[in-house]
Amino acid sequence: MTEIVSPTDHDRLLIIDFGSQVTQLIARRLRELNVFCEIHPFNSVDDAFLAEFKPKAVILSGGPSSVIDDGSPRPPSKVFELDVPILGICYGQQVMMEVLGGKVERGHGTAEFGRAYVTPGAEKLALLEGWFEDDREQVWMSHGDHVSRIAPGFEVFGTSPNAPFAITADTSRNFYAVQFHPEVHHTPNGAKLYENFVKLAGFEGDWTMRAYREEAVAAIREQVGDKKVICGLSGGVDSSVAAALLHEAIGDQLTCVFVDHGLLRKNEAQEVVTMFRDHMNLHVIHADEVELFLGELDGQSDPETKRKIIGRLFIDVFQKYANEIEGAEFLAQGTLYPDVIESVSFSGGPSVTIKSHHNVGGLPEKMGLKLVEPLRELFKDEVRALGRELGLPDSFIGRHPFPGPGLAIRCPGEITREKLEILREADAVYIDQIRKHGLYDEIWQAFVAILPVRTVGVMGDGRTYDFACALRAVTSVDGMTADYYPFSHEFLGETATRIINEVPGINRVTYDITSKPPGTIEWE
Repeated sequence: MTEIVSPTDHDRLLIIDFGSQVTQLIARRLRELNVFCEIHPFNSVDDAFLAEFKPKAVILSGGPSSVIDDGSPRPPSKVFELDVPILGICYGQQVMMEVLGGKVERGHGTAEFGRAYVTPGAEKLALLEGWFEDDREQVWMSHGDHVSRIAPGFEVFGTSPNAPFAITADTSRNFYAVQFHPEVHHTPNGAKLYENFVKLAGFEGDWTMRAYREEAVAAIREQVGDKKVICGLSGGVDSSVAAALLHEAIGDQLTCVFVDHGLLRKNEAQEVVTMFRDHMNLHVIHADEVELFLGELDGQSDPETKRKIIGRLFIDVFQKYANEIEGAEFLAQGTLYPDVIESVSFSGGPSVTIKSHHNVGGLPEKMGLKLVEPLRELFKDEVRALGRELGLPDSFIGRHPFPGPGLAIRCPGEITREKLEILREADAVYIDQIRKHGLYDEIWQAFVAILPVRTVGVMGDGRTYDFACALRAVTSVDGMTADYYPFSHEFLGETATRIINEVPGINRVTYDITSKPPGTIEWE
């Protein structure tokens, strides 16, 4: 993994991560305010790091630990000597109090999980400008321990029934601490609190996609020089934007390899190749390896086995075509900032594998190429904004996420050519319906899954015995959690009728209303 090279021309905010599941949301809220920030695990932040990073402000995240326990995470004491504003959130508040001379105790009836209401203290606080217009604010709490004594110099500016020190501050040092999570949507006015904090810190909001585009182009040219670059192009948002940015920076030094594994949506391969080769004048190799992939997938039904076959073949195929490009020294990937964050555990401990992910992360070591990742500082919404800045059409920029294994994981059980063709047609009708009703941009992801069962039906005067399919559509902010989209019964009925009438091989349509968790967005 290459190092994170931070933009030096922007004021930077440091988020010290103590393991909260929603730390990424803090960064997203700040990026939405055009503030550049980075997340770093607490155990990677030392005095030398702070001296090099030079943060203009610091946020201490939440986390699952208890500050009372021996060996619990701590920020370096140097953080509190930087003379910059600091905001502690949940565990971040508690560790701030503990380190600065306050006291934290176990729950004993003061735990809060879920929605709570905070009422203001007697004094005004700049951090809370725009809050408490109705004399209270809804917030999202998730804490077992609680602050029982605030640190010297701090005052109370907000309380909740089980958190008497829900909002505290030492205004002389610009230290602020809240027991709740302002980054989650369940704290409706949380974005305003972050806006106030960055104003207090003096950020100018200079983190824009126009500026990033110029900086990224210059950085790519400096890194690559006159050498050749290979880019794996899938047609998804990330690889498309990466390819467009690289092409702007180095032109004909870039060659894109589009691996067609036969698991794409209807007409997708043709659309991608036409878009980038014919309209954007990129050099694109169309690696048509449908027979290879489908041949090895024949008879396989286990989801993990299918993913691993596709991942292995993808690497083999990519390497085969890349070897034909003489003099290539760099491999470009559409790695995003969430991928960078998730690659490093805050504690270094193991995590549970829900499903294997398919990407080209193993290629650099195998191919001996140096890595260029022009999007590794961006979140997904920022990638879309950069794509628009680069002039990519909304038909590509606004596309729903599509998994690397493609339709293989939307076809539970064995994969056959017949099922894939049926699935492509049904999915095309479904997406057409969503677009026709003006719902596409309201939905995070929508697709059809073909089920590994056949059901009896009646069409005309005849009996049918065809496949059933499931429609899936979810809303989400970041893909970490999701809920099903509440289509009207009229829409579902109309869509089911169209699919059954227009797609031979399907005689039954269902709608998946499972949230994530407990389900995943995809079916496998």
